[in-house]
Amino acid sequence: MKLIALPGVYSPQDDTALLAGALHREVLPPGARVLDVGTGSGALAVAAALRGAEVTAVDISRTAVWTARLNARLARRRIRVLRGDLTAPVSGGTFDLVVSNPPYVPGPFDAPPRRGPARSWEAGRDGRLILDRICREVPRLLRPGGVFLLVHSALSGETPTLAGLRAAGLRAETLERAAVRFGPVLRSRQSWLCREGFVHPRDESEELVVIRAERTR
Repeated sequence: MKLIALPGVYSPQDDTALLAGALHREVLPPGARVLDVGTGSGALAVAAALRGAEVTAVDISRTAVWTARLNARLARRRIRVLRGDLTAPVSGGTFDLVVSNPPYVPGPFDAPPRRGPARSWEAGRDGRLILDRICREVPRLLRPGGVFLLVHSALSGETPTLAGLRAAGLRAETLERAAVRFGPVLRSRQSWLCREGFVHPRDESEELVVIRAERTR
């Protein structure tokens, strides 16, 4: 279905589609409880709700919360959309599946902006400002047998993500890879990325990875 993205809210792109595909192929138990961390437009939350799951979505942006609620209504699905910082609004809860397409773009900033659309992608100088937090916080929300699906750029470090999730007691693997052409953000800072060693001057694409991590019984 078509989704609405209000001004300042991240519009579904290649990373969203890649993660949605992994979500579609994941086997869900009847009445599955699903959490979408950093929901943005609510695309992944809606995708899970369309499969009959009981869905909770979280975003720190008020506009994203409004957008996700609007898209849930357009899809005629009931989704609980909460405003808050990553997993804080659902602390103490447990889920069968957690999905996340967080900010992961490396950039020449020590901290992400406090407002505006760039908050959807800026992730500090190594691209892991949010990823490392997610790897620490999400495992405690998984039920036994629960699964975490995460998408991000390989520029931000595939190995640290796998290591962090495994250190938290999960069985983690890279589920999918896809090469996509640089978008406007990466093109605008390609010189900086080259200087920092993230890309080569002739690079025109990045690799996206979907990580699957499971809490074994």
